[in-house]
Amino acid sequence: MLSLVLQGIRTRWVTFAGSFVALALGVGIVATTGMALAATFDAPHRGPERFAAAPVLVRGEDRLRVDTPIGVRTQKLTDPRPVPAELAAALARLGRTAQDRTFPVSAGNTVLDGGGHSNAGNGGGGHRGGGERPEIVGHPWPVAAATPYRLTSGRAPAAAGEVVVTAGDDSGVRTGDRITVTTPAGSGSRTVVGTVRPAGFESAVFFTAAEAARISPGIDAVVVHADPAAVRAVVGEDSGLAVLTGDDRRRADPDPDRDAEALVSVNALLGTAAGITAFVSVSVVASTFSYGVAQRRREFGLLRTAGATPGQVRRLVYAEAVLVGVLASAAGCRLGLLGAPRLASWMAGEGIAPRWFAIGDQSWPLHTAFWTGLAVALAGAVTAAHRAGRTGPVEALRESAVDSASMPLSRVLLGAAVLLTGAVVVAVALVQDPGGVLRRKTYLTQPMLLIVGLALFAPVLVRPVTRFLTWLPARLPGATGVLARENASAGLRRTAAVAAPVLVTVALAASLMGTTATHDPARAAEGRAPGTPPIRGPAVGAKPSHAPRVPHPAPGAGASWAPPPTPRGPGPAEARAQVTADFVVPADGEHASLSPRFVERARHIPGAAISASRSTTVTVLEEGTALVRSEARAVDPADAAAVSALPVVAGRFADLDDGGIVVNEEWLTTTIGERVGVWLGDGRKVTLRVVAVLSTGTGNNGVYLTPHNAAGAGIDRIDVGVRGGTDRSAVAEALYAAGRATGTDVLTTAQWVRAGHPPTGGSTRLGLLMILAIALVYTGIALANTQVMATADRVRDLAVLRLAGATKAQVLRVVGVEALAVVAVGAVLGAAVAALNLLGVRTALGLLGVGSGVVVPWAVIGLVVVASAALAVVFAVLPARLALRTRPVDLAGTRA
Repeated sequence: MLSLVLQGIRTRWVTFAGSFVALALGVGIVATTGMALAATFDAPHRGPERFAAAPVLVRGEDRLRVDTPIGVRTQKLTDPRPVPAELAAALARLGRTAQDRTFPVSAGNTVLDGGGHSNAGNGGGGHRGGGERPEIVGHPWPVAAATPYRLTSGRAPAAAGEVVVTAGDDSGVRTGDRITVTTPAGSGSRTVVGTVRPAGFESAVFFTAAEAARISPGIDAVVVHADPAAVRAVVGEDSGLAVLTGDDRRRADPDPDRDAEALVSVNALLGTAAGITAFVSVSVVASTFSYGVAQRRREFGLLRTAGATPGQVRRLVYAEAVLVGVLASAAGCRLGLLGAPRLASWMAGEGIAPRWFAIGDQSWPLHTAFWTGLAVALAGAVTAAHRAGRTGPVEALRESAVDSASMPLSRVLLGAAVLLTGAVVVAVALVQDPGGVLRRKTYLTQPMLLIVGLALFAPVLVRPVTRFLTWLPARLPGATGVLARENASAGLRRTAAVAAPVLVTVALAASLMGTTATHDPARAAEGRAPGTPPIRGPAVGAKPSHAPRVPHPAPGAGASWAPPPTPRGPGPAEARAQVTADFVVPADGEHASLSPRFVERARHIPGAAISASRSTTVTVLEEGTALVRSEARAVDPADAAAVSALPVVAGRFADLDDGGIVVNEEWLTTTIGERVGVWLGDGRKVTLRVVAVLSTGTGNNGVYLTPHNAAGAGIDRIDVGVRGGTDRSAVAEALYAAGRATGTDVLTTAQWVRAGHPPTGGSTRLGLLMILAIALVYTGIALANTQVMATADRVRDLAVLRLAGATKAQVLRVVGVEALAVVAVGAVLGAAVAALNLLGVRTALGLLGVGSGVVVPWAVIGLVVVASAALAVVFAVLPARLALRTRPVDLAGTRA
């Protein structure tokens, strides 16, 4: 058997080489993405950063821990409690202490150096990434002794108008400079009396202890130089405060989970890329292997004629598949070892992944890729081997001339089941949760079922599609169109094998990019209350509550920087419908608060309806085992009613009081008047009464509380409406003047919605393009590989054309036109898959009340089709041209 296998490989080396290349490349891609994915499972271990020199640290507990029947469940708290002043005084009696306060700072147009530390790619959590600078925060100078900060020039601040700043060698900030600093207490000019080396995790401005206490009265943490046991005894067990020593001090670092959070989005991207590339490679490899086996039907017929049994034929095919599969899978694993570090380096360089992202020493992705490749090789040979084994000798010889378009019942049933499953999944989602259709995991994976379904029906679809597409060329003068049509229609397996990679790539490209392009207009569409003209104010910025700033220049100040957004709450269409205010004033930064001076001035603007609100969270224990955290907004119900129109489906929003809560339909407790136990953002547990229920919509339409239950969160957003009979221009001018005086941005509602829900872009779009690029490269190589296999199998047909009187140019023209026709078949089938997928997306948007037409990414589809056509033509014509160098009489005697 082994000698027969080796003889067959040597005789038909082109077919086996094509299968080898396709499988090796597929395994290489799976191994590369798998190793990169494995590297996202563990973030690098880091010790304490900010309080590395603090022996003991006391701060508010940042984790909620709840005992459940299945163990302790934890959830992160967004608003840790401040350290009481009485406790800080008691701790001072144990030894030397330093009180820490952290508050947002804007340094005008001065660029402070945070060390260029890149923490993340496109993850959430407020961390910086992709080369962006850390946010600027303020601290009291006495706490610097417990941190990595040390003076590199100047001295410590001694008066209210003096500061120490982080400054690198090229920052441009020097001792003696005057800079404009904006804090929650207001703006003012300060003198830089000293500089410190950047620590990497933040850009810091240090004030005197008294000035920091005036700006931020709450004590965030206390550094204690005393025995930890004595500190714990003073703090107590049920105080809601944590005593941190050793590695636990990392919990007090800015965004201590940033490394793990930075990998969340990278993990999701690579998981999607691995899934899609595995799907593409498996689909194309299976098609290539199946075609390679189908090419040898005449050989199998001869073996049957010579007396080989069906079992012997099948074992021969399986032995060849195992041999090629083992060698190709091993080569693919080697490609993965070479490609994975390059992929990780590219992702880090483009800001998709953190700069420290690197491939680890995990070996399981290689094992997975190897055995997947071997399984695909065997799977690609199963159907053809079974068919070859049960076909009679004479029938096999006769069948080798023209492929039959008939399908076995098993394939019909499987294809129908796959297509029906895809349709049912979408239909159920549209009925139960239209928003689920718009989720990335859904629209990335949904096309796969349709692709598989159409691929299974290829024998009955390829011929009619080919004849339809070649109807016009076949009627043009000359025989080129007719021959191309008949050749493509007769060689169904060859046509399907060449069209398969085109189908997969066109379907994925159109579905992925088309879905995001269709979704973006719905997200980014502007909107304002009917009959409300836009207000054009001086130097209006454009940022949401967590977006990059385009600020109002305060006197003597320039632009400042804030972290990129992490969108929360309802989608843009819902935001436009729910927020009826004329202006929205968001805080500058994820954890920042608005200036009290601005809030006070805004409240006294004549004719303005003001609703000041706070961001917080509530956590509920569902079904006794799951801690579920929800975003919440603390508002005064009377003020909120004047500037909003919330989608209440039960109860009355006006009934909200300190003992009440407004929930949405996703909560388990939605009965008006029923009481529910929740933990607030600082960990306190309270029991509140459900007073109203909101619809869910495309966003989460979070929870509403009163400021009494806001866990000490500061005001981070003001919605401003203009009362009836009031001059809007006068209100706008007063609002803009308050913003300029306090360094606060004032946005129209349309600007706030638009800036808060930008179209898909940046690393997200780059990630999708990376996935498509991998698929396109693999498709291109597989397409070229399959065309070489197909053309090498047709040398006798080419010789017959030459003997019939066709010139070399005419033969090559027929081969090229046929290649174009086959690519067109794949493109049409792929477009059909994309059309069905985009139809589901459009229907989901319609059910959600969002008007948006389907946006077809013609440029991406055109690029894929043109590239596929070019490759198909080149790698069909070149082998044919080489074959035509031999005399037609010699080629005519060649048997495939």
